[in-house]
Amino acid sequence: LPDAARAVEPGSFLRHVAALSASKIADGLIDPKLVLSWLLTHVSAGPFWVGLLVPVRESGALLPQLLTTPWITAAPVRKWFWAGGSAVQGICAGAIAVAGLTMSGATAGAVIVALLGVLALARSVCSASYKDVLGKTVGKSRRGTATGFASSAAAALVIVFALVLLSGLADRFVVVTAALLLAAAFWLIAAAVMATLAEVRSDSGEVAGVGWGQFCLLRDDPQLTRFIVVRSLLVGTALAPPYFLLLRPDTALNQLGALVLASAVASLVSAYVWGRLSDRSSRRVLMYAGLAGGAVLSLVVILALTGWVTVTGVIPVALFGLMIAYQGVRLGRSTHLVDMAEGDDRAPYTALSNTIVGLVLIVAGGLFAAVGEVSVPLVIALFAVMCWAAAALAVGLDEVQSDG
Repeated sequence: LPDAARAVEPGSFLRHVAALSASKIADGLIDPKLVLSWLLTHVSAGPFWVGLLVPVRESGALLPQLLTTPWITAAPVRKWFWAGGSAVQGICAGAIAVAGLTMSGATAGAVIVALLGVLALARSVCSASYKDVLGKTVGKSRRGTATGFASSAAAALVIVFALVLLSGLADRFVVVTAALLLAAAFWLIAAAVMATLAEVRSDSGEVAGVGWGQFCLLRDDPQLTRFIVVRSLLVGTALAPPYFLLLRPDTALNQLGALVLASAVASLVSAYVWGRLSDRSSRRVLMYAGLAGGAVLSLVVILALTGWVTVTGVIPVALFGLMIAYQGVRLGRSTHLVDMAEGDDRAPYTALSNTIVGLVLIVAGGLFAAVGEVSVPLVIALFAVMCWAAAALAVGLDEVQSDG
């Protein structure tokens, strides 16, 4: 760190912990896979709009980074990108709460999905700028502590949120609306905290051109192509949860607390294990996650067709299993990408992978949302097939940890 940054590092560290904790808590409270899916189901928006929530959120956070990163890295002070993105997310979260209170049907679905799209774009700016701001203001040995504490705080608050929902002390719609407004407040607080960060100015640079030429990497590195295909096929583990709610909306509406709790606990109990396994073989983690996701999704289809999905507790248990697979996908893909690329290849590999997967998410998400209007079990069955295919293709990935 520069001398000026080192002199104020203790205060910078605390600001990072506070801002990132608030942001991650807000993320957990607004969770599109469960909370917003429940909200759209409650206001009778229909399967199409529910099915678009996750692809819009995920693709919106991935696609713009190829365009925004050059502008961010050319700016002398970058904290304002993160602070501004956090503030926009807070405004959108508040607007989503208002839409849920005042609208219903397809109108509510369209407005909330549109607001989520804007929120996702703001999130992409935060994502593209945060690591750089962290690197300029906090020493290397303390960066992981800052992000780790924030993740733990978010998990704890989400579990509290789930327990409040389970307690039945207040109407679920009231609790969900309050959670959305609380998420808005947390994002605005995060923006205000980040704005006070003492960031040393960097040398201004020219805005680099958009790296469309990076697509030639697909031709030059077959392993990268295979990895992106595997990662794209595994998006079903992220897209499927809203369709769990749509299998029996009347039952799912009464199980939101159990669903949120199942998701949070699955993350807590599996993330460390998947991380350790990924350090040994990320190829195997992607295989196992694909097999686990395919097995859970196939079982859900069978339960739906036989009527067992209506039994209390079945959907939360199934979601718990799917979220364990999803954590494996997240940790396996990130570890594999970092370890397969070398030096200066990591940035273009990451940008290209995120761009392609973002495109896949928005296109596939729209198609699956349309199919969901006809048959929800069919959509889940297609996700299962994708997971099985991903596991088979992952067999051909290199053991990129073998040289580590």
